[in-house]
Amino acid sequence: MAKTKGYKWVFKARFRRNAFGWKSQPAIKRIREAVSEIKKMARRDKVLAAEGAVIFLEKVSPALEHVDSSSGAIGSAVNKAIDALVEIIASAPADQKTREKWLERLFEAHAEDRMPYIELLTDYWGRLCVTPELASRWADELLDTTRLVLNPDKESIGNFFHGTSACLSALYTAGRHDELVDLLKEESFWHYRRWGVKALAALGRKDEAISVAESSRNGWSDGNDIDRLCEEILLSSGLVDEAYSRYGLRANRAGTYLAWFRAVVRKYPHKDSIEILNDLAASTPGEEGKWFAAAKSVKLYDEAIALANRTPGSPQTLTRAARDFEEKNPSFALEAGMAALRWLVEGYGYDITRRDVYSAYTHTMQAAGNAGCREETFQRIRTLVSGETFGECFVTGVLGRELGLLPGSN
Repeated sequence: MAKTKGYKWVFKARFRRNAFGWKSQPAIKRIREAVSEIKKMARRDKVLAAEGAVIFLEKVSPALEHVDSSSGAIGSAVNKAIDALVEIIASAPADQKTREKWLERLFEAHAEDRMPYIELLTDYWGRLCVTPELASRWADELLDTTRLVLNPDKESIGNFFHGTSACLSALYTAGRHDELVDLLKEESFWHYRRWGVKALAALGRKDEAISVAESSRNGWSDGNDIDRLCEEILLSSGLVDEAYSRYGLRANRAGTYLAWFRAVVRKYPHKDSIEILNDLAASTPGEEGKWFAAAKSVKLYDEAIALANRTPGSPQTLTRAARDFEEKNPSFALEAGMAALRWLVEGYGYDITRRDVYSAYTHTMQAAGNAGCREETFQRIRTLVSGETFGECFVTGVLGRELGLLPGSN
């Protein structure tokens, strides 16, 4: 095994206590650089990379204490780092003594996490233990305190234990599923109760697991996590169609509608893309236009235009489609541009500028020229813009002279 001492990590000096001011973007940049540095090392020396990951997780919270976390961006960046670094630590071919020391250091860092930024680290504790034997030893060490915290009278006791999730995760990895179910039988907090659901599924009591998960829905539980866990249980049972119909759409929600669509397509390759698209659009009434990019990505051009005209979408997104397709598919580009102009005329879009309006017009007309219907399209645009009534008629102000709608124009 390679020695881990003496190596000089670039990120280490950058993550001293209170290293960052209140702005989150510089800190986020440094987090990404640190993770990239550790990943790069993992291709050469997995144990050294794991040591670097432990060092980063020890130092990241103290370094971020003064950063403004109100937007959630910094917390998201740290959580993504945890996801990546846990796998590096868990997959490193370290001897048991080294791994035990890593776990002790990480547990101490978690206990001292005042903000907290690495709070979710203990959810991965079983994975970090790697072996059932080590996980079981950690579970034994944490179990008495965890039982006290999970006592039905804990509200009156007023106890909190930062290692509760670590204990539950370790019990699961150790295969002590019956014990886990019994420990959580009266627990209502979903973040803990989900381990009981996972244990029930591992015991083969999958219907009961889904029932317990569904009964956990309330104003404080994470509905998306419940959906994902139930979907996972059904898929593991081979019940693909039921998983899709009950949870497949909600469980794979992503940051953008395009990413959401792609996630569902990857998860359910036996489903036609158009069926998935229609189901997703139906699941978001009033937001059908936002699925335009998803339809375009799989060359469902007619469906994309129908969605774009159904409810408001991003005019800039539609204009980019008009620009990108004005030569290779001018008919589609023309209609995408017309949809962009329609929603601009009706006052939709964020931070719209004169350039946005003029770009929508010029790319639409370029597509029309390529499609051989320039004059017809010009009249369509003129009619559309002449009916503008929203606000101060911004689109008319930009295109009025070009379209002959303002005094003094041709």
